[in-house]
Amino acid sequence: MIKKILFLIIFVTIQVCAQEVKIPELVLSGISFDLELQNGKQSDLVVLTESGDTVTTVLVDGKTPLTINESGIYSIVKPSGDVVGSIRVIPGILSIIPPLLAILLAFVFRQVLISLAAGIYVGALFIYNYDPFTAFLRFSDTFIVKSTIDESHLYITLFTLMIGGLVGIISKNGGTEALARIITKFAKTPKSGMLSSWGLGLLIFFDDYSNTLIIGNMMRPITDKLKISREKLAYIVDSTSAPIASLVIISTWIGFELGLIQDGLTAIGSDKSAYYLFMESILYRFYPFASLFMVFFIAFMDRDFGPMQKAETLARKKEIVKEKAEISENSTKWWNGLVPILILIFGVIAALFYTGITSLNEAGVKTYGLKEIISNGDSFRSLLWASTFGVIVAIVMTRIQKLLTLDETMEAWQKGVQSMLYASIILVFAWAISMITTELKTADYVISAVGDLFNVRFLPAVVFIVCSIISFATGTSWGTMAIVMPIVIPLVHEMAGGLTPEVYGGLLTGVVSSVLAGAVWGDHCSPIADTTILSSMSAGSNHIAHVRTQLPYALTAGIIGILFGEIPAAFGVHPLLSIIMIAFTVMIIVRFIGKKNEIIV
Repeated sequence: MIKKILFLIIFVTIQVCAQEVKIPELVLSGISFDLELQNGKQSDLVVLTESGDTVTTVLVDGKTPLTINESGIYSIVKPSGDVVGSIRVIPGILSIIPPLLAILLAFVFRQVLISLAAGIYVGALFIYNYDPFTAFLRFSDTFIVKSTIDESHLYITLFTLMIGGLVGIISKNGGTEALARIITKFAKTPKSGMLSSWGLGLLIFFDDYSNTLIIGNMMRPITDKLKISREKLAYIVDSTSAPIASLVIISTWIGFELGLIQDGLTAIGSDKSAYYLFMESILYRFYPFASLFMVFFIAFMDRDFGPMQKAETLARKKEIVKEKAEISENSTKWWNGLVPILILIFGVIAALFYTGITSLNEAGVKTYGLKEIISNGDSFRSLLWASTFGVIVAIVMTRIQKLLTLDETMEAWQKGVQSMLYASIILVFAWAISMITTELKTADYVISAVGDLFNVRFLPAVVFIVCSIISFATGTSWGTMAIVMPIVIPLVHEMAGGLTPEVYGGLLTGVVSSVLAGAVWGDHCSPIADTTILSSMSAGSNHIAHVRTQLPYALTAGIIGILFGEIPAAFGVHPLLSIIMIAFTVMIIVRFIGKKNEIIV
């Protein structure tokens, strides 16, 4: 009995000591961290010792910052000699190696999945005391599994797969093709042909791959007849697909983007709605807006500059081998594509209102507006509900009209789901490396290294440029977002945390939008990007010619986006005013730098 009592006393004492101080398991040398006293006392003394050396700090009730400059394992003991716990300190430079390695390997191998996997493993190696076997085990059973089973992550993954299935059904039943035929009726001149291609790009907004393949193949015989160069068609296709897919509130991109944003918000302990932040960031996506404006004014004014102007002159003067129009005359109707999409869009809105109002009512809030409703809405449930309902509607409409057999319909859905499977796997790995960067305090180290190099208000512009370079070199927008987003949200949180809530909120929104916008720039400019390749392929253009003729336009739009969008908005200019300035600047450049194309009947 006495032994049991002594054991109980010792056990309780250890537990109390352990609970008195909240100790981080891993910290970086030279980077401040917090020890948190949790016993309610006003002060206490903790001594950190290693090899006879001591670092002493007085803890007050709450958090006390502390910095250790040398790496190693430090025991934390009380003056009485009781061991409270230990801290492992690693060199700060190690914290940036996992994301940098992922970026470097993506440059070299152009394989995002392998690059992310390498970054995750190396990060696990640092976290688990450089033990390669333990790091290998934790790679899968900790980081990958936790990324997969997280409830919000599951919602996003299922939504991404469901919307892929929806796109598969409406593409197979002819709905998207029927929508395309409506626009092609307006293509009578080079000007109207280019504007029709641009308008079609806006209409097929829900998926960049579908956008690229449908517009290129549908418009190629028409633009050939109108003597529009295939380089121009490839440019229009490429410069509307990713930009519009990244701007709309419903697309195959949104699940991926929301997952990354939510993970970043979780890392900084924010309860802000990922969907609401996504909605706020739309007006700050200056490059996609600039790209869409550039295509419109070039088409509307029928003016070009650079290599594109030469390509257009050649196309207008020379006879082009024309293809037989491959526009199907089947009985499918435009509503087969539009209705499921509208169900998806309005379903998300309705579900957001339902979940938002329900949440507010449960919290006892009686007075609220649109902002409060959306902020409290469950975006992940809303997306999943709406996408599931949209798929059901698409299946029912397809079967009622007997456009496809049930087996054919489900096969189309399955192929659509499969088309999003790789993206979903990338997303899981992206969440995992986000966990790595959080545990390694990567943002803290980056802040300490570059925090004083430039004004925090230039951070959105810097992030846009960095993401543009990475995306261009790797050929993937999603990979760029996956690598950069987990770093920059904590980065802006720390760098702008001391500013007013309005300025902080604007910079957070601006940085998130800069990641997405910069990733889009590289996605549709890089010669190794899938959408760039698909654009030249579907338009029948020489691939290198497409890249060479498009790049001057993309560079111009990118610079305009930075000068009139990223920087002014970060200093308080309303994004709508920036968008107006961008549109006006693009119009002036096209009008006075571009040359009028000759019209040959």
